Amino acid sequence: MNRYSLAVSRGIARVTEAALGPYQTAVIRIGFSATWLLFLLRELPHRHELYGPDGPWSWGLAEQLIGTNKAFTTLMWSEGRIWFELVYALAILSSALLLLGWRTRTMSVLFMVGVLSLQNRSVFMGDGGDNVLHLMSVYLVFTRCAQVWSLDARRASRARDARARGERVTDRTGPALWGVLGFALLAATMAGRMDGDDLLIPMLLWTVWAAQALWWLVGRRARSREPRILLDVVANIVHNGALIVIMAEACLIYATAGWYKIQGSRWQDGTAVYYPLHLEYFSPWPALADLLSSSGTMVMLVTYGTVLVQVAFPFTLFNRRVKNVLLAIMIAEHAVIAIVLGLPFFSLAMIAADAVFLPTSFLRRLGGWTARARDRLLRRRGGRTPVPEQHAPESSQATLIAGRVLGPSGPG
Repeated sequence: MNRYSLAVSRGIARVTEAALGPYQTAVIRIGFSATWLLFLLRELPHRHELYGPDGPWSWGLAEQLIGTNKAFTTLMWSEGRIWFELVYALAILSSALLLLGWRTRTMSVLFMVGVLSLQNRSVFMGDGGDNVLHLMSVYLVFTRCAQVWSLDARRASRARDARARGERVTDRTGPALWGVLGFALLAATMAGRMDGDDLLIPMLLWTVWAAQALWWLVGRRARSREPRILLDVVANIVHNGALIVIMAEACLIYATAGWYKIQGSRWQDGTAVYYPLHLEYFSPWPALADLLSSSGTMVMLVTYGTVLVQVAFPFTLFNRRVKNVLLAIMIAEHAVIAIVLGLPFFSLAMIAADAVFLPTSFLRRLGGWTARARDRLLRRRGGRTPVPEQHAPESSQATLIAGRVLGPSGPG
């Protein structure tokens, strides 16, 4: 076998034998679910004006728009206030459970349904962060984002230990949840709620539901390990493909933003950052905005630096050190935007998207610090037994792109 064939076979093995980036996808899951959950809770008193029957974007206007763009939203299934409250409550609940990593595959689907339902109902109520969350909620469905830092990972570990002791492990919650949601999906389909020109979301919902059934049947009925191994390979390929798409999406966001800024005259003369600091809508802290804009040199450096970082970032992915420096700068920049311009949820969404590029070694250390802080808190409160830190299964190095982007220690 020549060197080229050996490299190809090695690359195929790396893509199929493991779900890459377990820590990165876990951070993405936690980041986006937390962003959406905090937003829904903050807007709880104003939910009827934003997305419900009391909003300026009325039912009739939404019906006309959705009739044109064929967007998916369950809020258009009924005009009733009770139905709106149920959908909003489901969005909050699915976000919280996805954050904790409980039945993550199911919760990721419900999370997507909640995001699409609310955002597509009132499309003019959001900003750039909503667009990122909109896209990432779909991509998360395809990932195995509960390998670490989740209740699913803890349950899987306990199940392995129980099987090693010779105990029989039976999961009743999963099949029951699958049955209830399958009945709801069938009822919505039979009632014609899934009809429309855009069949992407209905097809995705049915595909995930059928895949869960196949996974359970193979786990219970297969007499050999080959069918389960085949399903694992397919799931790994889908996960790794979605991970690459998430990386490409983040790069595309920064590249297009940077290149569009270059074409603006205010970005060319170095004064663009000055103006949003003096808009009343984006000035929750006027004194702080005045302090930052008081120096013309500082404004010019921030303006040119923002464009430089955004344009350069996609080209630094194959150099870990430069990539990590620019990544830290961008995360710090989003943190400043959250405070100075009063855009916390936009910044949280962008930081969550940036997390896909964080090095695995850093995320492991972060997990260790969090676990030790949790253990100290548990000891102070009641001396409970500390929960062991979750680690992803050991695997080989990532593919060329994922390996260099995620860090020198690989994805596992």
